[in-house]
Order: sequence, then structure tokens, then C-alpha cells
Amino acid sequence: MKKQVVLYKKLSPALMARLQEHAEVTLIDSLDAEGLARLRAALPHAHGLLGASLKLDAQLLDLAPNLEAIASVSVGVDNYDIDYLTERRILLTNTPDVLTETTADTGFALILATARRVVELANMVRAGQWQRNIGPAQFGSDVHGKTLGIIGMGRIGEALAQRGHFGFGMPVIYHSHSPKPAVEQRFNAQYRSLPELLQQADFVCLTLPLTAETEGLIGAQQFAQMRPETIFINISRGKVVDEKALIEALRAEQIRAAGLDVFEREPLDPDSPLLQLDNVVATPHIGSATHETREAMAGCAVNNLLAALAGELPKNLVNVRAWKD
Repeated sequence: MKKQVVLYKKLSPALMARLQEHAEVTLIDSLDAEGLARLRAALPHAHGLLGASLKLDAQLLDLAPNLEAIASVSVGVDNYDIDYLTERRILLTNTPDVLTETTADTGFALILATARRVVELANMVRAGQWQRNIGPAQFGSDVHGKTLGIIGMGRIGEALAQRGHFGFGMPVIYHSHSPKPAVEQRFNAQYRSLPELLQQADFVCLTLPLTAETEGLIGAQQFAQMRPETIFINISRGKVVDEKALIEALRAEQIRAAGLDVFEREPLDPDSPLLQLDNVVATPHIGSATHETREAMAGCAVNNLLAALAGELPKNLVNVRAWKD
């Protein structure tokens, strides 16, 4: 008998057929009130869950006594209570690696867009305000040769460093839990304490996960340590940053600009002060949002779930302690 899987993310026909070949699938095609009610009704029979962008807390998962595995179509796992899942021996998997290069592309797109004021000046042209040659009031900043500061030197941080070092001749400095000799050798990168990085980097880029330790890591004190020329980039998680402090730093010209793909609350409130600032480039959490990468992520999640439900060790197991030898 096939196991029951609740799918709360649409898959391509090929991936859907593969999943249905091995499992009975209940598709929740929308996470509105009606969809969430259907999800709750399906949980008592579910052996596996597959999806993204839904907080699965203990109260909800208590409705799923037969649950064996969750395949998250994401690299971040802050929507899950990992201790709870481990205690129940529910395997949690994610989709690292396949989105690394695409997310780093997004980060560098924000670096270029903020430094060269691409969105602001494109809007000027669109509004018919380009009536003479631009002058210093519209000039941007160089990217090549500037110091790239990366906070969180994981896969995405390394991919960002590669683009900066080899593509734009940027000196790379970084901050992480500990120095990484291989990274330093490959990119001629130098480890810095967090205050040192904030004081020295022309571009401060966040590429670290959201955890209890990183939540609110960048606030008023940290923005005060940056220079007026600093451009701040966040492609990690919105809650790593105190958004009110960021707004104040931008208004007070403590920093030059910000490129943001993530926010404390998503979708971003249309009335957010961030959207009133010309020196902010805001994108709707597009880090991995290409056709190719999203398909690869979904395929990775399907592989993870089918392996777990077959009693095999999934490739991308997050809570290793939940694995039953």
C-alpha cells in the first residue's frame, strides 16, 4: 500500500507523476483559509509532507500521528521546530546546493543595482524626467575594486565571494563562527570580527541563516559602525536585521543604500517606509526564483521525501539525530 503524502506546493507534471508513482498524494493548491482547513483534515492520515512557506508548529503537527518525514522546498528551516521533530523522530529535509549559485546571482544583482542606482534612475527615465545629461546628483558608486564584506561564509557566501573576487577584483573580508582557511586561500579572503567588518567593508552582505543567535544580529549599534559610503545587502532572512534601525540608518545617511530581498514580514507592507526611500532596492524574496532552480529544488525535495518514506537515509537530512539506525 502506498503511503500518504500531503503536498502543499504545485509540482511540474513530471515531478508530480514521479511522486504519485510511489505515494498517494493529496494536493493543497492554496494556503488560504480553505486550503489550510483541507491541510488540517489531511494531516491525520499523512506519512509525508512536501512544500514551503508554511510554518509547521507542534500544534499543527500534533494532528499528524503517522508523520514520518517533511521535505521542505527551501534551504532555510526556520519554519520548523527541529527539537520537536527530532523528539518525534520525524525526518526533516531541505534543498541546499541547488539554489546556491542562483541566490548568489541575486545578491550580486542587488550589489550592482544599489551601487549604480539602477532602479531609481530607470524610474526617472520611465517618468520622462531625463531631459539633460545626468550630473553628480545622479552618479553612483563603483563596484570593482571595492571591499566586499560577507557575514556568514557558507555555500552562498562562498559563491558571492567568487563573483566579487574573480569577477570584480574585490578584496573579500568575512565574518563567521570561525576562520575558514580554504576560503581564505581560494579568494584571498581575510577573517574579521563583526565590528571590524562593519567598519571596513564597502558592501556588507548578509548570507547567514536565521537562528536564535542571528535574530536581530544587525541593529542600531551595528549600523552606527558602518561608514556613510557603505551599501547594505540582505539575502539571508529579514529577521536577522532590526528593520526600524535600518530605516533610521538610511534616513540619517549613516549608510548609503540598501538592497533587500528579505524582510521582517513578508509580503512587505505597501506602506513600509522602506518603499519611500530612493536609496532602497527591494525585491520580493526572489533569491532562488528562476524556472531552472525552482524545478531543481522541487526535484531535490521529492527525492528526499521518497527516500525517507522508503526507509532510506535522505541526502539532505537536517535533524540527523532523528534518524533511526
